[in-house]
Amino acid sequence: MSQYVLSLHSDVSNHDALQQLLRFTQALQAQDHQVACIFLYQQAVLFASQHFSLASDELQPTQLWQSLHDTGIALKLCVTAAEKHGLDTTQCGPFEVAGLAEFAMLATKADKWVQFK
Repeated sequence: MSQYVLSLHSDVSNHDALQQLLRFTQALQAQDHQVACIFLYQQAVLFASQHFSLASDELQPTQLWQSLHDTGIALKLCVTAAEKHGLDTTQCGPFEVAGLAEFAMLATKADKWVQFK
């Protein structure tokens, strides 16, 4: 069993990257691998916005993130990127704010780090 750290860098309009991350995470869990955390960086921090919503017939990222969190995966977002994008880092739902140093420590302890862009 391997331990993975995943990072998402794409904009909220890039549903393909988000769906790829979801399918990859589900495949890892089905094979009893551990996902230590998912780190949102660059434009992806906007997924943590409490003001983000899409039409009901589109992919619902908020529900997706909550379901991943409910499986025990730590959801983290880059505090610097979040502040640069004007997010209130005290209102981030299931996400915890983290710095790049914390992410680097998690990535070095993991067996693999996979980026989704």
